Amino acid sequence: MPVIQLPVLHTGQVDTFHERSRYNTVCCGRRWGKTKMMTTMGANAAAKGRFVGLFTPEHKQLDEPYDELTDILSPIKKSFDRTKGKIRTTTKGKIDLWTLNDNELAGRGREYDLVMIDEGAFTKNGQMMKIWEKSIKPTLLTRRGSAWVFSTPNGISEDNFFYQICHDPKYGFKQHHAPTSSNPYVPLDELELERQRAHPLVFKQEFLAEFVDWSGVAFFSLDKMLEDGRPVPVPQHVDAVYCTIDTAIKAGSENDGTACVYWAVSKHHKNPLTILGYELIQIEGSLLESWLPNVYAQLEDFAKLTKARYGAIGAYIEDKGSGSILLQQAARRNWPAEPIDNLLTSVGKDERAMSVSGYVYRGLVKISQPAYDQTSDFKGQTRNHLLSQVLGFRIGDKDASKRADDLLDCFTYGVSIGLGDSDGN
Repeated sequence: MPVIQLPVLHTGQVDTFHERSRYNTVCCGRRWGKTKMMTTMGANAAAKGRFVGLFTPEHKQLDEPYDELTDILSPIKKSFDRTKGKIRTTTKGKIDLWTLNDNELAGRGREYDLVMIDEGAFTKNGQMMKIWEKSIKPTLLTRRGSAWVFSTPNGISEDNFFYQICHDPKYGFKQHHAPTSSNPYVPLDELELERQRAHPLVFKQEFLAEFVDWSGVAFFSLDKMLEDGRPVPVPQHVDAVYCTIDTAIKAGSENDGTACVYWAVSKHHKNPLTILGYELIQIEGSLLESWLPNVYAQLEDFAKLTKARYGAIGAYIEDKGSGSILLQQAARRNWPAEPIDNLLTSVGKDERAMSVSGYVYRGLVKISQPAYDQTSDFKGQTRNHLLSQVLGFRIGDKDASKRADDLLDCFTYGVSIGLGDSDGN
C-alpha cells in the first residue's frame, strides 16, 4: 500500500492547528511557515479522499505549494496538471488551485472539505469579500467544510478582507496570532538583528505580525539621509557611480515624466550610498534616444568628480515601454546598461519601499549637498522633486496613482541595487 510522508509541523503550527475553529485566520510573521502548514493540511486531506481548494492572489504564488503538494502526493498520484491547477489522487482526493485577483468566480460551482487562502491581506480591496461570500464560502456548505486564511498583515484598512475577518466578529473567524518568533527554527539572534536593521513599523508588521496604521506616516525620513542635520559633501574615492532610470511612457502617453537618479556607492566609505543628483524631464518618447547620451556624459562627470575607482558602471533601466528602447540603444552603442530585475519591478511601490526601508532607517543612504540644493521645473512646478516624491511617500496611499512617483521608483530601485544584501554591505 502506498505511503506518503507528511512534513513535520513545528510547535507553533501544531498549537495553531489544535486551537482551530471552523473558520480561522492565521496572522503570521515572515518565515513562520504558512506555506508548509497549508501544504501539510492540504496533502493530508487529499490523501484521505477529501476535496481541497487552495486560493492565492496571483498565479506565481501557486508555484511553491503546487510543487510541495505534488511531491508529497506522488505515491498516490492519479493526475497532476499545473496549467489547470488540478491535483487528483488514487484515494479519490482532489485539490484545486485558484487565483483571486483576476477571477471573481474563483471556486464557484465546486464543493470542498477544506479551503485555504494564502496572502489574504494582499487580495483586492473591495473585491475579495464578495468573492468569499458569493463564491468560496458556499463551497463549504454541503460538505460542512472548514476554512483557513493565512497572511502577514498589510496595514489597517476597513476595506481590506484580511483586516475585516480578523477584527469583525460577524464574519465568524477565529484569529490565531503567529509572530515569527513562534517558529522555533528561526534563530532568535538573527531575528534580533533584523529588529535592529528594520524600520520599526516594518518589523512590527512583518515579523511581529501586528496590524500597523500607516496613514499619515512619512515613511522615509529626511534626517536619516543627513549627517548632523546637514546634507553630506560629494564623496571622494568611491567604488563606482551608476544611475537608475524610470521612463513613465508606457501606456500611450507621449508627454509623461522620465526620471533618473545618480548614485555613488562605496562599501568602504562611511556613507555606503550617496545620491549625487537627479533628473526629471517631460519629453516625447521619440526624443528619449537623444537624451540618453547626456545621461552617460553626466555619469562620466560624476565618476571624475568622486574619483570612482571603477568609474561609471552604467545605467539600470526599468525594462518597460520606452525603457526597453533605451536598453536597446545602449546595447547598440556598447554603453553599460542593465534592465532592473523583474523581482523589483513586478512588485508594488509599498513592497519596494518596505524592502529598502531598513537601509534608509539605518542611515546607509545619504543625500549630497548638490542633490539637496537641486531644484528643477516639471509641469510648471519648481522644487526639489526628488525630495518631494521620496519624503511625500505614504504606505497604502489610495491616491498614489494620481501622484508623480518616477523619482520615488528610481530611489527605491537605486537603494536596492546599491545595498542589495541583507546586511546592507
